[in-house]
Amino acid sequence: MPLTGHAVHTSNLTHQTSFSLEGRLALITGGGTGIGLEIARCMADAGASVVITGRREEVLKEAVEALGDAAHYIVNDIGDLASIEDMVAQLEATHGPLDIVVNNAGINLKKPALQVTDEEFNNILHTNLNSVFSLTRACASRMVQRQRGVILMISSMAAYYGIDRVVAYAASKSAVEGMVKVLASEFSGDNVRVNAIAPGFIETEMSRKAMNNDPDRRDRAMRRTPMGKFGQPQDIGHAAVFLASDAARYITGASLPVDGGNSIGF
Repeated sequence: MPLTGHAVHTSNLTHQTSFSLEGRLALITGGGTGIGLEIARCMADAGASVVITGRREEVLKEAVEALGDAAHYIVNDIGDLASIEDMVAQLEATHGPLDIVVNNAGINLKKPALQVTDEEFNNILHTNLNSVFSLTRACASRMVQRQRGVILMISSMAAYYGIDRVVAYAASKSAVEGMVKVLASEFSGDNVRVNAIAPGFIETEMSRKAMNNDPDRRDRAMRRTPMGKFGQPQDIGHAAVFLASDAARYITGASLPVDGGNSIGF
């Protein structure tokens, strides 16, 4: 039997509602530039109120102006673990309960492994792993009490296969992948979902500079990507919206490659 006009309309509304973030509050770390800014933009476009954090107030102000009335910012150094609990408490006191947290902030170091010092290695792990866990714990403790919430991690192709000269970064992102599985297992009974997005080679200002300075690396990345092109920041933003929405309500403990097939390319 064909669908009636009313049934089609109802189906479309249900579809739209499933992907909507209307009425939800999202925190995106490192949300002032690059992929973090695009995640914030896509979530705001999907109806969410967004709070972005970072260390540079001028950058955050400019980002919030571009994002519109649904966006706010908090100046915070995610590496300062002692500040995280107060930051989350301040955020919720000002803007209401968090529904979504996106652990986007991170740093990298491109250097041959034998030249990486203990201090450099620990610095990468501190920012990309320790701070991610600390923020996640602060947010998840509240989400578990409220019996709802979504936590997203930003992983990397460096957690999927060996990329030379990024040993500390790869170690941190591999650990994040493991953390996603454990936290998803622990929090699922409390209706808190935990997933990761693993970006492939995405065109940002930072990545363009890096690739332009290393044409051999750029060529290898392109050859390995079946779709034959690099991704755009909004590709990650759209994936984040999906995983944060009710359309993904039965997905937890997963890592979604958004990579043009790079992770399976030959």
